[in-house]
Amino acid sequence: MKRIMMKTPLVEMDGDEMTRILWQMIKDELLLPFVDLKTEYYDLGLPEREKTKDQVTFDSAYATQKYGVAVKCATITPNKQRVEEYNLSEMWKSPNGTIRAILDGTVFRAPILIDSIRPAVRNWKKPITIARHAYGDIYKATEYRVPTEGKAEIIFTDKDGKETFHETVYDFECAGVLQGSYNKDSSIRSFAHSCFQYALNTKQDLWFSTKDTISKQYDQTFKLIFQEIYENEYKAAFEAAGITYFYTLIDDAVARVIRSDGGFIWACKNYDGDVMSDMVSTAFGSLAMMTSVLVSPDGKYEYEAAHGTVTRHYYRYLKGEETSTNPIATIYAWSGALRKRGELDGLDELVNFADQLEGACIDTLNSGVMTKDLVGLVSAETKTSAVNSREFILAIRKNLEARLLAE
Repeated sequence: MKRIMMKTPLVEMDGDEMTRILWQMIKDELLLPFVDLKTEYYDLGLPEREKTKDQVTFDSAYATQKYGVAVKCATITPNKQRVEEYNLSEMWKSPNGTIRAILDGTVFRAPILIDSIRPAVRNWKKPITIARHAYGDIYKATEYRVPTEGKAEIIFTDKDGKETFHETVYDFECAGVLQGSYNKDSSIRSFAHSCFQYALNTKQDLWFSTKDTISKQYDQTFKLIFQEIYENEYKAAFEAAGITYFYTLIDDAVARVIRSDGGFIWACKNYDGDVMSDMVSTAFGSLAMMTSVLVSPDGKYEYEAAHGTVTRHYYRYLKGEETSTNPIATIYAWSGALRKRGELDGLDELVNFADQLEGACIDTLNSGVMTKDLVGLVSAETKTSAVNSREFILAIRKNLEARLLAE
């Protein structure tokens, strides 16, 4: 088959551990035989981040701003144990957090559904997309372990040096812990625009939830900005599209979500979205069956798997053992990026290839061929065959070739 020629490069961000191994398998078996891949490559593996003092992460984000579309492998966010394991000079920050801050984007995560895996919430029939604000909150917070009794205060000094706010947080009578988090109106506005635009593009209702009854300044600011932007810029378009936007408290939203049949976007602040996306993905089946795309308000896209680097499987791989690691979310990161690149470049062949690649994944899963993590989730009447990662990718390739030849 003639390979599809790309017009514009997409940004390729390689990653760590087992997902790095799968990344190369996917390229070798599912992409390079069919597409003349044109990418600008950045190695976001932890050794390269250490070598460049994390400059490579910043460079990859700037490249995404230039080219408009990126695909990212899962990466390690080091903790104390990882610092020792990789002999790092410092505890480098999350690459995802750095990229999100530079692109000022919102993360949209949605489950991949197949017939044989039924959601744990029996009335869920359509995907629930989590829109996670990718800035601020505890991810950019300043923290302090309070060693003894003393006074903690918030002080704000304006640009002219005038102290305009000074309030006691707590008079500690013993040791404790202190945290100061923040956000910006500009980032919240970008978050709101991304959510409203994504809802219109996908023709889905948009829900937004915080806890403004308790957080009367922080959370309420989110609520008011969303409402202002909706009323002034999106209400007419939403009504014309036949979709709705509404705000509710996050505890009410959780109850509504559980009772719903799905098929909407649920917008959450950074920490809320982090937690709720894992809850939704697990209830639908598996975090390995969750798509993730970072969308900036000016139309830049970064696709990735929602899960981590699968460390446990990587250690087994290093011992020479075959692993049954699920590559679906990583494959969908590539298909999402290729589809968007094709759409932006007017390359229908590339868009079609992305559709066929995803279709081949679903064909393979529906035939009962799958990795071990999914076998225990399928309905009892489905006959399954648990295979290792390489066998699974080769089965997808067989179905992909059949689809492409059928055209």
